[in-house]
Amino acid sequence: MSEAAFHRIRDRIAGLSPRLDIVTVPEAGRYSRDGADVSAADLAPEIVWNTQEAYMSGLLPTLMRPLLDCPSVRWLQTFNAGLDLPVFRRIMEKGVRITKSSAQGVVIAEYVLAHALSLIVPIDAQRDLQARKEWGRTQYREVSQTRWLLVGYGAIGEQIALRARAFGVDLTVVRRGAEAGLAHRTLPLSRIAEALPDTDVVVLACALTDETRDLCNDAFFSALKPGSILINIGRGGLVDEDALRRGLEAGRPGHAVLDVFQTEPLPEDHWIWSHPRVRVSAHTSNSGDGVQPRADEQFIANLGRYLAGEPLMNEAAKSEVGLA
Repeated sequence: MSEAAFHRIRDRIAGLSPRLDIVTVPEAGRYSRDGADVSAADLAPEIVWNTQEAYMSGLLPTLMRPLLDCPSVRWLQTFNAGLDLPVFRRIMEKGVRITKSSAQGVVIAEYVLAHALSLIVPIDAQRDLQARKEWGRTQYREVSQTRWLLVGYGAIGEQIALRARAFGVDLTVVRRGAEAGLAHRTLPLSRIAEALPDTDVVVLACALTDETRDLCNDAFFSALKPGSILINIGRGGLVDEDALRRGLEAGRPGHAVLDVFQTEPLPEDHWIWSHPRVRVSAHTSNSGDGVQPRADEQFIANLGRYLAGEPLMNEAAKSEVGLA
C-alpha cells in the first residue's frame, strides 16, 4: 500500500493479526518496510491495496508491478468501481481476487442530482432575469413529475436511485438479472428503446463492455425525448460523441452532462468544450472529501474478512473483466 494509506490506517489494523507484514510505497519506484528500503526482487506480497490518493500521486505503476510480477498475490483491493481496463483481466487470469470500491457512490450520486436539478429548475433563466432587473415568472416542470432512466445498478447506481427516488421521480432501471429494488420498473438492455421517448433524465452508470460500447448512438438519440438530459458518469465509450453532437443539434438530448469521454484528457480542440448545452467535468465526479475515508473503512473491513476466511465485500466476478 502507499505510505500515506498506511499512516491513515495503521492504528486500526494493528490488532487484526500479529502476522501482518506491511510493505509501503513512499515514492514512485521505492518499497519500504519499517523505514528500510526493500528490493522489488524480494517482494512476495499476498495483498495489494490501490488507493485513489496513490493514483493521484503517480504511485500506481509501483503498486501494480507486484500484481503482474509476483505469483504470491492473492487479493487486490482497488479504488476503481469499473474494471474495464485490460490490466484487471490480466490480474484475474493469474487467480488474484479483486474487490472494488463503492466509496465513490455517495459523491457521484450527489454530482448527478446536483446537475439534474440545476437543469430542471430554471436557475440560469432566473439569473438572466435578475441581470436584466426583470420581475418575470419562470414556469418549470417539478422534479417529482419527471421520469428518469438509470442504466446500471451497481453500488453507484443504487446510490443515484436512492437520491432520485427521494425527489419522487418515476424511475426505470436498465440492468441484467433481478429487479432493481428502488426502481418502479426494471428492463434488460435489449429493451432500453422502449423507455427513451418518455424519459426526461438519462443517467449512464453502467460498465463499458462489448454490449454497451457506443450505446448512445444515432438510433438512441433519435428515440430520446426532445429536451431531455443525458448524464454520463460511467465510461466515455458508452457515448458515440459524433452521434451526440447530431442529437444535440436536434434537441435530443436538450443538455448533456459529461464527466467521462472517449479520449481523456479531452483534446483542447474538441467540439464538446464549447458546446452551449454541454457541461464538462474532468472525470472528477468521484472527488468528494468523503471518498477516501469510506474507502479506508472498506479496506479495513475486507482485510478483517480476508484474515478470517470470510467472503469479501464487493468482490468482482470474472464476467466483469471479460472472463467466462
